[in-house]
Amino acid sequence: MNVIQVWEHVLKWGIAQNPGLSSDPSSYSKDDFITLKNTLQRFVPFIKFFNLNHKEFLNKVYPYKKIIPKDLRENLIKHFIDQPNHKPESTIITKEIIGSKSIDSRIITFQHAELISKWIDSKFHEICDYQSHTISIIKVKDSNEILGGYNPIIWKSDSSVGATKDSFIFSFKNKENIEENILSRVESNGSNAIRNDPDFGPVFGGYEFILNENDSSGSVQDQVYYDKSIREIDDFSVEEFEVFQIMKD
Repeated sequence: MNVIQVWEHVLKWGIAQNPGLSSDPSSYSKDDFITLKNTLQRFVPFIKFFNLNHKEFLNKVYPYKKIIPKDLRENLIKHFIDQPNHKPESTIITKEIIGSKSIDSRIITFQHAELISKWIDSKFHEICDYQSHTISIIKVKDSNEILGGYNPIIWKSDSSVGATKDSFIFSFKNKENIEENILSRVESNGSNAIRNDPDFGPVFGGYEFILNENDSSGSVQDQVYYDKSIREIDDFSVEEFEVFQIMKD
């Protein structure tokens, strides 16, 4: 199901738990909204509202805005109403980038992809065929800066920690100059390389490099499990976000 279908099913279920509620939110009283909010409060934060388009948000979500947590609601209104044309793109692209002469990306060029592929250890072809080798790439808002991370193991949503010795995070200070890069590899035995936190997008190390899909932001913190920081310690806004999967020949 896409995001709007998930939202509609969640609403339908929540309303069904409260037989007195109408399916028409325009008829709701304050108490009705509170009732539905209490019923759905565990689920709403997990819905990826930012992946909706402007029309879907206004028609399907905005009428129920009072059941959405305040901080998330304010970010959504700012995102879709105050700045309706500024929407970061989250694209899952299943595409081989090693050995390819072109790349379908709005963030990086073939030269970036070629360099990133060289950073991936030559043991790649010895790893299990069914692992999900993904590269998350972020363009920082109002800059030419690119940040990213490579995860050779599968992502989960179970709050677990992923162990791998082969992950790394990286940055390009200026996308026009691939020489201005920082590569930071996971340290030690890689026992805390990946964090599978369902409240965020990709998380590397002990929350050292995070993407928060809920409000299109991210942060870089002090490095503990990676050998160096890829940028200054700070939060940042995400303009675009892409994920590539490296495919074996």
